[in-house]
Amino acid sequence: MPFSLRSRFALLALAALGLTAAGVVIGEMMRLQPCPLCIFQRLLYLLLALFAVCGVLSPGYGRLWGVLAGLTAAGGLATAAYQSWLQFYPDAGGLACGFGEPTLIEQIVDWFGVRWPELFMATGFCSSKDWLFLGLSMANWSALVFLAFIAAAVHLVISSGRR
Repeated sequence: MPFSLRSRFALLALAALGLTAAGVVIGEMMRLQPCPLCIFQRLLYLLLALFAVCGVLSPGYGRLWGVLAGLTAAGGLATAAYQSWLQFYPDAGGLACGFGEPTLIEQIVDWFGVRWPELFMATGFCSSKDWLFLGLSMANWSALVFLAFIAAAVHLVISSGRR
């Protein structure tokens, strides 16, 4: 039995929200200090969920919501890949976040952190690998998940065109 377009958008929204919640819970349980790139990825998961909810509420614009979700996931993949690179090469010299003049990402994260510190306060370093599962850091896993979200968004865009 094939899922409706609304159901597929709902699954995407639930997955993005579930991953956000899982990241927060793991961080709290293990007393991890999220970095600005971690928090920015959290924001991108929430933005992706928002676009998916828009797809549930107005599936007539499914192609638009799928494209926006895909672009958001691509930004998340780029962010997670950059953080993974920083973790693999921590001595890259001056490229780590949190040092020097704040980047646009750090300014966005700081803005959210002031307004909702429990969820968006960045206190860690981007090059640290405090949590590993099956040899991969949270940033590595996040890159894989964003890659899966890109594939899901492409599927949604294609299936929205067949309506």
